[in-house]
Amino acid sequence: MTNEQLSIVIILAGVFIFFLWGRWRYDVVAFSALMVSVISGVITPDNAFDGFSHPAVITVAAVLVISAGLAVSGVIDRIAHIVVPPLKSLFLQITIMSSFSAILSAMMNNVAALALLMPATIDSAKKAKRSPALLLMPLSFGSILGGLITLIGTPPNIVIAHYRETVSGEPFSMFDFSPVGAVVAFVGVLFLSLVGWRLLPKDSQAKSATDDLYDIDDYAAECIVVEGSSAIDQTIKDIDNIADSCDVRIAGLIRNNKKILRLSRTRIIKEKDTLILKAGPKELDIFAHKLGLEIKGGEYDKSLFSNDDVALKEAVISADSRIIGRKIGEIRLKSRWALNLLGVSRQGKNINHALHKLVFQAGDVLLVQGDVDSMAKSMDRLGLLPLAGRGFNMGKRRHAGIAILLLVGAITAAATGLTSLTVALAISALGMVLFNIIPLRDLYNTIDWPVIVLVGSMIPIGGALETTGTTDLIAEGILSVSAGYSAFVVLALLFIVTMTLSDLMNNVATAVMMAPIAVSMANSLDANTDSFLMAVAVSSSCAFLTPIGHKNNALIMGPGGYKFGDYWRMGLPLEIIITIVALPMIVYVWPL
Repeated sequence: MTNEQLSIVIILAGVFIFFLWGRWRYDVVAFSALMVSVISGVITPDNAFDGFSHPAVITVAAVLVISAGLAVSGVIDRIAHIVVPPLKSLFLQITIMSSFSAILSAMMNNVAALALLMPATIDSAKKAKRSPALLLMPLSFGSILGGLITLIGTPPNIVIAHYRETVSGEPFSMFDFSPVGAVVAFVGVLFLSLVGWRLLPKDSQAKSATDDLYDIDDYAAECIVVEGSSAIDQTIKDIDNIADSCDVRIAGLIRNNKKILRLSRTRIIKEKDTLILKAGPKELDIFAHKLGLEIKGGEYDKSLFSNDDVALKEAVISADSRIIGRKIGEIRLKSRWALNLLGVSRQGKNINHALHKLVFQAGDVLLVQGDVDSMAKSMDRLGLLPLAGRGFNMGKRRHAGIAILLLVGAITAAATGLTSLTVALAISALGMVLFNIIPLRDLYNTIDWPVIVLVGSMIPIGGALETTGTTDLIAEGILSVSAGYSAFVVLALLFIVTMTLSDLMNNVATAVMMAPIAVSMANSLDANTDSFLMAVAVSSSCAFLTPIGHKNNALIMGPGGYKFGDYWRMGLPLEIIITIVALPMIVYVWPL
C-alpha cells in the first residue's frame, strides 16, 4: 500500500467514524475530509473543488427547487388530505398512505415528500384514534422505497447516474431505475401494510407522542402582579432569566381585561397585570414567591396561550435545522425569531424542565407559540417542519397546474432526448422562479445546502479513490473473500456491504464511496458495470435499521415517539426482503 493509498483509507475511516459519532454535521465532516485530502496531497488544489461544478450537484439543487415549487403550490397538500383518510382498516390506511408516499417520492425528492405528507398522516391517525407511530414509520419507509423508482427521487440515484457517465460516457436516464425500483417498492409497501406495523413495540402502538405534548392544560396558570411585587416596572426581558431558572414560560399577560400575547421583550410590567404562564405547580409556586406574585385560582386550558393573532404550533426539528446542537439562548428563539418555546418531546417523552438548558436534537418535537403572520417564515428559516395542517397556500393555488407542467415538461424533454436531464431540470427550476411559484427571495432557502456541500466534497474524494488505485485495492480485498464464487454472489456481497454502510452513515456519501469500488469489482470479474452500479444505487438508498442513514428516519423519530432500537424491528426484515427481491431483478434487467 502506497502512502497516498494509506492516506485516503485513513481519511475515509475518519469520515465513517465522524458520521457515526454524529457530533459534527455530515457536510462539515465531508468538507473537512476534502481539505485534509488536499493538505495531504491526495487531491491537488486545482481539483479540490471540481465536485461543486459536477452535474450531480446541479441536478440535486434543481430537484430540491422543483420539489419546493410543488410543495408551495398547495397541490400536494390538497391531494394528501384526500388520499390519506382516517380509515377503520389499518391495512387499507397504511397501504394507501405508503403507496401514495412512494408514488410522490418518485416524482420529487423523497425527504420533501415525507415532510409534506406527515401533517396529513398525523391528522388522519388522530381522527382514526390511532397512534401516529403506527403510520409514520410505514410512511417514511414508503417514501424511501419510492425514491428508488426514478432518478430524481433520491440523491444516491443522481450520484450513481452521473458516475455512470464517467464510466461509459452516458448517464443513467430518468427511468432506468424504474424496472428494479418499482418492483422493490411494490413488495416493500406490501410488507409494510401486511406485517411491518405489527413489529413495532406495543408501547409505540398505543401512544401518541404529540398528544401529550399538546395537552398543556395542567400547566396553564395566571399570576397577578400585586402591590409590592418586584416585577413592577421590570420588562419581560428582565424577568425571563428568573422564569427560566424556575422552569416557567411567560406566554402573555392580561391588562385591563385584554389578553396580550404579542409580547415585546421590552414591555414594562405594571401593577395589576396578570401574567399568563406555563408552569407546573411546584415551579409556579417558586416563581410567584421570588417575584411576589399572587397565584390566581381557576381552571385553564391551552386556549389561554392563543388567539386570532397568536397561535400554538407543533413542529419537528429537521435533520438540517440550524438549531441542532444549540440552546434556546444561543439562537435567541424569542428575541430574534419571535417564537416562544412551551414544550419539547424527545423520543415520546415530554421535557418540561430546564428548557433553557436543553440542547436541541434532530427529531425533537417542539410546541411553540408565535405570531400568526410571521410564525411560518420563522419556522421555515429555522428548519422546523409543522406537524399540524398548514392550511393550503391560497395565494399559490393558481400555480399548481404550472408547477406540475414544469416537472412533466422537464421529464418529457429528457426522456425524448431533447436535452440532458440536468439541463431540463435546471430549466424547470428556473420556471418555478420566473412564474413566481418560488419567490426569488426564497429561492436559496429551498436548496438543502448541507447536501450540496456533501456531494460537492465527496465527489473529489471518490475520484481520489480511483486515481490512487485504492478502489482496486479494496475491490481485490472483497474479491479475495468471495474467491471461487460466481459474479452474482459477489454482487450480493457488494449489495449487503453497501446497505450496511448506508445504515450507519449518510446514504449520499455511501453511494459516492462505493460506486468506484463497484466498477473496479465488475471490471475484475469482466462483468457488467451497470449491474454493480445499480446494486449500489438501490442498496445505498435502503437505510431502514437506524435513524442515522436517512433523513426521513430522523424526521419521524420525535413525532412517532420512536426509540433508536425501534427501527430495526421493521427495518431488518424489510432489508432482507429487498435484498431477496432486488438482486434477481437487477441481474434480470441488467444481465451480468
